[in-house]
Amino acid sequence: MTRPVYINRISACLPHAPVSNEDMEARLGQVGERPSRARSIVLRRNGIRQRHYVIDPISGQPSMTNAQLAAAAIRGLASPAELQEIQCLVASTSSPDQIMPGHAVMVHGELGNPPCEVVTTAGICLCGVSGLKYAWLSVASGESSNAVACGSEVASALMQARNFSSEIDSVADDLERSPELAFEKDFLRWMLSDGAGAVWLENQPNATGLSLRIDWIDILSFADQFPACMYAGAEMQDEQLVGWSRMDGDERNRRSVMAIKQNVKLLNENIVEVTVEQALQRIRKRRDLDPGDIDWFLPHYSSEFFRDRLADGLARIDFSIPQSRWFTNLTSKGNTGAASFFIMLEELFHSGRLEPGQRLLGYVPESGRFSSAFLQMTVVQGDFDEA
Repeated sequence: MTRPVYINRISACLPHAPVSNEDMEARLGQVGERPSRARSIVLRRNGIRQRHYVIDPISGQPSMTNAQLAAAAIRGLASPAELQEIQCLVASTSSPDQIMPGHAVMVHGELGNPPCEVVTTAGICLCGVSGLKYAWLSVASGESSNAVACGSEVASALMQARNFSSEIDSVADDLERSPELAFEKDFLRWMLSDGAGAVWLENQPNATGLSLRIDWIDILSFADQFPACMYAGAEMQDEQLVGWSRMDGDERNRRSVMAIKQNVKLLNENIVEVTVEQALQRIRKRRDLDPGDIDWFLPHYSSEFFRDRLADGLARIDFSIPQSRWFTNLTSKGNTGAASFFIMLEELFHSGRLEPGQRLLGYVPESGRFSSAFLQMTVVQGDFDEA
């Protein structure tokens, strides 16, 4: 029998002052020394008004590594003495500082706490919830009495203009006009941003104040049905991904192989039907879900473009949740990938709007090869009788 597990503390770290839409290109740089024609189109559709980057506004250089950003979020959870007691540390990202060692051991090194179980989960947006599930199961099984899960992204390091200079230079001689970055790459420069969020899990709720009991976490992959839709470190050739290790250094640079790419058409056609409708219908049967029981819906989506489409998808499977019960901070905090759900949860947790007994339903998809996570939490209070 598994033990109840509670999220007792939540922290977020968003580096530097917010960056407005007007200042984005100055911070990231112009590719090919010309303004992006995709920028205004993408920003108009995604609805994001501001975001954060680790790029220092004065020097133009990153001021923090991903591991340092994650560690900063974790330090916000507890005192230095309490951090010495971490038993299980799970760190998740799609933008690690290096391929090896794993991201989580680098975070552990930044924290400097004593030896403990350390686990990295990788992927795209969903890997943050995968990490949360590992931490939850560690405590639920009795393997540990506490665990920390953290999601972090430093997408800006991959989106700075200098990363595309070799590709631009390689095609400049073949074009009579200044080359432009392929839309599949330029699109994501105006979508992604930096941030970290962390949660502290224990086998007992807070003695005073609120906690979130994790009821269940379900994750589904639909990779058996779809090709890769979002990827980095590879190129799509003949409908198959060819990884960076199959290319020499010059070819990798010419193609900007390490850049993040998105098949926008495949995304738009499938993300709601697959990660909302198909996934939730499977989970609904297993968990006996009723939308009327949900007090807060926390959906992670990459763009406001998808908000109404998400609502329509829920309606098509008879699972409508009034948007007055939705909570998202995409427009003010940006799309921070694996950190997004933690950053969203942190703001709601500290908003004063939660009440004991309320149920929260989280939704986190990723378009890498179409996966989806749904999770349910219940608000409890220190003196709240769960029986």
